[in-house]
Amino acid sequence: MKSNPPVVASVTMGYGHLRAAYPLAEQLGVEVVAVDEPPLALPKEVALWGWVRRMHELLSKPMPMLGPLDRHARGLMDALTMIPPLHERRDHRSPTWSVRLLERMIRHGLGLGLVEHLRHRQAPLVTTFYAPAIIADRAGIEQIYCVVTDADCNRVWAPLDATRTRIQYLAPSPRVVRRLRSFGVPERNISLTGFPLPPLLTQSSDTSTPEQRLAERIVRLDPRGVFRSLHGPEVSLLLQGNGARESRPKGTGPVYLMFAVGGAGAQADLVEQFLPSLRPMILGGQLRLQLSAGTRPEVRSRFVAAVTRSGLEQALERDITIIDGVDFKSYYEAFNRALLRTDVLWTKPSELSFYPALGFACILSRPLGSHERYNRRWLREHGVGLKQQRLDHAQGWIEEWLEDGTLAAAAWSGFVRLPKHGTEQIAERVRAGMERPHQDEPSLPTLPRKQVQ
Repeated sequence: MKSNPPVVASVTMGYGHLRAAYPLAEQLGVEVVAVDEPPLALPKEVALWGWVRRMHELLSKPMPMLGPLDRHARGLMDALTMIPPLHERRDHRSPTWSVRLLERMIRHGLGLGLVEHLRHRQAPLVTTFYAPAIIADRAGIEQIYCVVTDADCNRVWAPLDATRTRIQYLAPSPRVVRRLRSFGVPERNISLTGFPLPPLLTQSSDTSTPEQRLAERIVRLDPRGVFRSLHGPEVSLLLQGNGARESRPKGTGPVYLMFAVGGAGAQADLVEQFLPSLRPMILGGQLRLQLSAGTRPEVRSRFVAAVTRSGLEQALERDITIIDGVDFKSYYEAFNRALLRTDVLWTKPSELSFYPALGFACILSRPLGSHERYNRRWLREHGVGLKQQRLDHAQGWIEEWLEDGTLAAAAWSGFVRLPKHGTEQIAERVRAGMERPHQDEPSLPTLPRKQVQ
């Protein structure tokens, strides 16, 4: 018995959950629906979701003008997203206050529109945010797939009694598998899949393969050949075995650096701090800068003002480009196209922490919240994430990392160590469930139980 096409649902709570939903919708041949917006969200729900979104954005933005209050806001964000040590001798199954708050909001009508839609469609739910999954589970919906969007997760991702949940969890990292088990989620409900990345970036095009793009990127990030002199045989073996042309520095060209802010515009102020230092590299043709402004016109305006104050207005649209869109879909498509030519991704450790799997070097700004600290830890454990240094010295440390091959090594580590086929794995899992809607579904590879404390 086959189900109707799945409902791929997300929320407009920053970019992370949307960025995970769009590749899955593309792979499954459907559109993304927002559960926190009309027509799916009823008027009463819109108000509830709006309150949650405003609180999230407020706590995600630095507010230095508030002095000590800024530290209190960051402390509250840490409390809301707090993830305790995994191997701590305690019961991780007990519901936290955030789990109980979500339960109370569901009782007050949160998600009624989603439940009605799912019952009418008789379709599986695929969601990249925890609340729709828990709402559907509580309503008795049979097929629910929840994609976790960080390298570790808070207790709020599982329902009150996680041991009885119907939700099938798709985990981007082994640590999420362990964490969900510690909440009491049954092992049969957890699959290790990786994070869903855009097919445009993981698949071959008419002109290049991911391996060829990596080969060309390593040449640009290793202008002195230091990394290749140390690891050349291993690099050539993997790249040539996957159809990439041999990496010889043939007109390497400038390095493309992408600086990306979060959906709330967090850390947009960093641009005006590092641009003066990078001015010589940009005007000298060594560096092309891509500033990702998202969907917020005010962020674009801040970027333009910072470029002007740095005396680089003549470089706009030539050496400096701003990536944005009138809505998330147009921004998402423009961002992915820009990533095809990107060498270095500079961002906070959000959901973009999974994108170095595509072979980018990754520079990490300050994390916001406990989940982003775990993302940073995950990247560092894989030899991928590089901590940003003093912003007014950006030229110095970027040039040093180019000269000694550090950026090339980070790009290589991301490509060979991080999972890059989560989109295909998740879509395969969902399709298999649609073929067997009333049977126990087989799990994808997970971790031995003995590894979990």
